[in-house]
Amino acid sequence: MAAEVQAQGGARVTVYDAMPSAGRKFLMAGRGGLNLTHSEPLSEFMARYREAAPKLQAAIEAFSPEALRAWSEALGEPTFVGTSGRVFPKAFKASPLLRAWLRRLDASGVRFAFRHRWTGWDDEGRLVFRAPDGVAVVTANATVLALGGASWPRLGSDGSWADILAAKGVAISKLRPANSGFTVAWSDVFRDRFEGQPLKGVALTIGAHTVRGEAMITRSGIEGGAIYALSAELREAVLSLGQATLLIALRPDLDAAALTTRLSGTRGKQSLANFLRKAAQLSPVGIGLMQEAAIVSGRPLAAFSPAELAQLINAIPVQLTGVAPIDRAISTAGGITFDELDGRFMLRKLPGMFAAGEMLEWEAPTGGYLLQASFATGAAAGRGVLAWLARS
Repeated sequence: MAAEVQAQGGARVTVYDAMPSAGRKFLMAGRGGLNLTHSEPLSEFMARYREAAPKLQAAIEAFSPEALRAWSEALGEPTFVGTSGRVFPKAFKASPLLRAWLRRLDASGVRFAFRHRWTGWDDEGRLVFRAPDGVAVVTANATVLALGGASWPRLGSDGSWADILAAKGVAISKLRPANSGFTVAWSDVFRDRFEGQPLKGVALTIGAHTVRGEAMITRSGIEGGAIYALSAELREAVLSLGQATLLIALRPDLDAAALTTRLSGTRGKQSLANFLRKAAQLSPVGIGLMQEAAIVSGRPLAAFSPAELAQLINAIPVQLTGVAPIDRAISTAGGITFDELDGRFMLRKLPGMFAAGEMLEWEAPTGGYLLQASFATGAAAGRGVLAWLARS
């Protein structure tokens, strides 16, 4: 996006990419349908970026969700709004959009140099790359760094740039996993039976934060959309306290009194699991979670009164013992602090060097917010380069 803006402004642009082809992480994002952005009002949209929202506001207003949709349509890929408000290309994948984009960049004169990994500068301040034929040295009037975070390093973004910039005095907030799963010490019985099972229509709570949606049981823990929406709060609790207690409500639309009434009937010869399934419409995996909580409490679930069962159904405590590795996270928190950037997204300590995307210190849940901010900050850095070139 930075390259496109610069080329449209008359600059001669080369994109140096560490990978053998362009847009590998973009293509990965498209595996689930390429959620480009979200259709909610901009005030609600910006709130998803939490404390980074004021720093991203101008860039996203300048390249808004509506502008991103128009950009996609101009490339021959019209978009639609899904039932959740998320925005997707009608093709529902990334490859047609990427191909059209690369054709347009080529027509505008943008060059690509693949298998070139940036390693810093030489003694004369020129850019140095590890290239197929050895070391490549490049002189540039301006440079945009769009090197990603540290998730999915096999797609090119391994976070190695952090040490390079830190050596120049640039303040870097530690890179941490975002939109990641969490580890849980499930019992062997639960793990073997429910690995890969979804929890649908649940409400997840940590502290004052509650999110409704879906989650997925994994062999080592729990992940999924609702978990990702709480990942910042869950991550910080785990990192500061060593663990975090996640409360899961299986029937969030029913209060304790209504559930107690349903569970006060006679069980007869039914098993407890069958009774809970029929009386409270609980899934087997939900009942399994209740059994896990009962094991931790030291009391068999059959000993719980109807009121206690009702209470547990909507407040199952799950102990998160760790954060999934950053290389498996969807995105990354941390990065270059915004105080290091001026209003053009240029590094104050390195005039002529700009930064965009996931390198910067912001995070957001899945839902289109990640790609939107990456596009918008790329465009902002591109405009910043044009302003810099015009002045210098």
